[in-house]
Amino acid sequence: MNRQFNQTNLLAFLILLLLQSIQVLQAGTYKEVTNFGENPGNTRMFLYTPDKVAEKPPILVVCHWCHGTANDCYNASYWYCSYADKSGYYVIFPNAPSSDGCWDVASVEALTHNGGGDPLGIASMVRHVIKNYNADSARVYVTGVSSGAMMTNVLLGAYPDLFAAGSAFAGVPFGCFSGPNSWNDDCAKGRITKTAEEWGDLVRNAFPGYTGKRPKIQMWHGTNDEVLSFHNLGEAVKQWTNVLGADTVPSSVENDVFQSGWTRRHYKNSGGEVVIETIVEQDQPHNLQVMQQEALSFLGLDQLTDIRSGSMLKKDSHLNTTVVISAGRIAVTVRSSPGTASLSFFTLDGRNFLDVPEKYSSTGMFSFTISGNVLSLQASNLYIVRVTLNGAAAGTFKVPM
Repeated sequence: MNRQFNQTNLLAFLILLLLQSIQVLQAGTYKEVTNFGENPGNTRMFLYTPDKVAEKPPILVVCHWCHGTANDCYNASYWYCSYADKSGYYVIFPNAPSSDGCWDVASVEALTHNGGGDPLGIASMVRHVIKNYNADSARVYVTGVSSGAMMTNVLLGAYPDLFAAGSAFAGVPFGCFSGPNSWNDDCAKGRITKTAEEWGDLVRNAFPGYTGKRPKIQMWHGTNDEVLSFHNLGEAVKQWTNVLGADTVPSSVENDVFQSGWTRRHYKNSGGEVVIETIVEQDQPHNLQVMQQEALSFLGLDQLTDIRSGSMLKKDSHLNTTVVISAGRIAVTVRSSPGTASLSFFTLDGRNFLDVPEKYSSTGMFSFTISGNVLSLQASNLYIVRVTLNGAAAGTFKVPM
């Protein structure tokens, strides 16, 4: 009787998860917005609006990469939109007007507050949503990859009055691409080195006389970046520590964070606030791991532990997991005590279809990689994963595909 009761409860729980996943897939609208204000570069605006908008919603701007489009970026933004569906914030997807899909981060206009170019068009999008959609002007954020990461730096530098924080994946310092051409080979190849003061002046001169609070920044970079040299991360740290008045010595250093070999550093300002976070992705190329959940965490938009891979509790043990979903594979990292760990995958009806072999770790860091092809055979877009530590079940979490 008790066993039947437990099975019934499990089935009801799994059905509930399925219904929740269907809601996420159907929620929200994505459409183009026109006539949003000053737009000298003819940048296009696409807006994602969740079905349930918060009373005073934040704004997240997501800038696409070179040769990409707003639609490409939208299709790759599962986590950004999933959180929007639950939290009720708006997501702006700007579309670059250039023929190669790269953002203007080099012209004098782009690097000047209200000076013109693509950044002014994006700033106008933000102002339009604040004015016409009752958005929270104090909670505007930006993120992007590659060219989108460069635009993230530019927007944080030239429009500190609009943005509260940003997360840049594989970018360069503000002004590093400055020049008459859209591409700056010296910057890309890491041949530009400046003092912290020189880098800082580039930001301050973008908006002369500005004395307000400046946005904090999170920066990710792969050590094997073959397009935008890893050297640029160090230069960007010099720039933003100078601009934000942060100590050049990190307040904390975490090794083997998210994945083995990765390093996270925090930098605090004089008030003790973490204003810079860097994550070095060891051995990663320019096409690095884009951990949207962690970007949302830094930006303060991660209020949903049921969506974000995070902490699970089992008795007195604390299990921390990170899930990275990329093309063709899922990478799961478990951080716990030394010993053994294994994973088991279940469909929503409770069927166990995959057991990942047990691994031993003397450090408590366990890394698993699962082929997306194996999961695609199950004809589902949501799975339940059980983690077993030292022979005992330690917790479960959901994985979308």
